[in-house]
Amino acid sequence: MNAKQEDANLILRLYELRRDESMRRARAWFIGEFNPEKMDDIMAALVGKHSADFRMVASYWDMAAAFVNFGAIDEEMFNDINTEHVAIYARLEPFLAELRAIPGAPPYLYLKNLAPLVERLPDSEARIAAMRRFMKRRAEAEQK
Repeated sequence: MNAKQEDANLILRLYELRRDESMRRARAWFIGEFNPEKMDDIMAALVGKHSADFRMVASYWDMAAAFVNFGAIDEEMFNDINTEHVAIYARLEPFLAELRAIPGAPPYLYLKNLAPLVERLPDSEARIAAMRRFMKRRAEAEQK
């Protein structure tokens, strides 16, 4: 098996993990229902009934990004196949400095793999902005 086939197999394995019922539910909540406007919204999620959902989604995408950052998965292939990691980053990026400053947490660790992966995209700012617009329209449509 060549390197590209191994990368593809790892991406397929990541996809299989995303199909788990609890992960599907967590992802649906994170992308569809969770629309934080201030850090208090983030903190409420972290200590509320969706704490596990929040942590599952954020840690999953940070883990997947680590595979890319450490060379286990080809970055171009990963970014061409996935967009959800950009959505997760777009949702959390406005709060990243505050999340990293939570007492007791190493300040540099939160999304330490996801942030640089998304930020390395050649059109990262445009993609993040487009993802925010998409998620906003989706949330508005679901409220109707």
